[in-house]
Amino acid sequence: MDGSCKGVLAALVVVAGLAAFGSGYQIIEGPKNATVRAGQEARFNCTVSRGWSLIMWALNGTVVLSVTPMGVIITSNRFTSENYTEGDDFTSEMIIHDVQLSDAGHIKCSLQNSGREGSAFLSVQVVGKLLVPTDSLVVIEDEPCNVTCRAVGWIPLPELSWEIGVPVTDSSFHSVLVPDDPASVLSILALTPRGSGNLTCVAEMKGLQARDSRTINLTVAPPHLGSIDKLGASLPTWAIALLAVSFSLLFILIIVLIVIFCCCCVSRREKTESSSLRKSADVETNQETFEPKLKNGNENYGYSAESASPPAKSPGSSLPAQPQPSNRPPPSSRPPQQEPDLHQQAPTSRPHVSFYTVGPRITRNVTLV
Repeated sequence: MDGSCKGVLAALVVVAGLAAFGSGYQIIEGPKNATVRAGQEARFNCTVSRGWSLIMWALNGTVVLSVTPMGVIITSNRFTSENYTEGDDFTSEMIIHDVQLSDAGHIKCSLQNSGREGSAFLSVQVVGKLLVPTDSLVVIEDEPCNVTCRAVGWIPLPELSWEIGVPVTDSSFHSVLVPDDPASVLSILALTPRGSGNLTCVAEMKGLQARDSRTINLTVAPPHLGSIDKLGASLPTWAIALLAVSFSLLFILIIVLIVIFCCCCVSRREKTESSSLRKSADVETNQETFEPKLKNGNENYGYSAESASPPAKSPGSSLPAQPQPSNRPPPSSRPPQQEPDLHQQAPTSRPHVSFYTVGPRITRNVTLV
């Protein structure tokens, strides 16, 4: 009986000792929330009491780092640890290198064989770009104008404000989201300037000392000069250079076209003159060839005005006189009468045509050589 009581007491002592040993280590202070910029480092501390055997670090439910009294178990080069001891307390610091946007989430520190844990939340911010349409702007004095500034790629979206360094009659600004890009915000400054100066667009992000700015040089022109300078000032440098090159090429092209047109006109005129000279030479050649033939032709002197005139009508009859039958051959078959040689020696300049008329019939003889 006494032996059995002693065994029960020994078991109770062992259980009490194990309970005391398990409750001897605990998490004294867990990690705290942190906000970092993408690309920087994030650090989380977990302080435990003496007697711990294993500390585990988890990111969004996945263990990324383990710490033992013998050393550190590393699963990725982006997650490392540094250890500090102060009295009976041990502090494990997890360092996340090159923080990425996907690292945002819950951080947990836990002990093996213990239901206690410490947790925190990691926020990652991304600093994007701040864009302005131009670095210099020319406006007309005392006329309302708008100046814009756009923040692109910021997470979360920054707050945009303006620093006005010019004398103005009135000014106000407001920010709106870009419909086709939810990660962008546009700030519009409306003002009525009275003088030249600088306008600065400032972007600030909550939670971090992240700040970016862009400055615009504002030049105010008098009303009568604004219309002249506005066009040149609104164009960027590359556009002005492109216009200059285009106008130069156009001027050279016009000169080439004028030269080609003049050459074509001169060539056409030379062809016309050459054709005219060729035609004149052909005409002179034909005249020289035709004149000797005319000199060898015979002139028909058988024509007389009396024989060509019709016979006179009888006063007592209105009908024309009928020709009497004759045994002579038709006049067309008779050879033309030739005059003495005296008439043949007369010079002629063209062929002569003679007509013979006998009664109502007219016979025409043509002699051409």
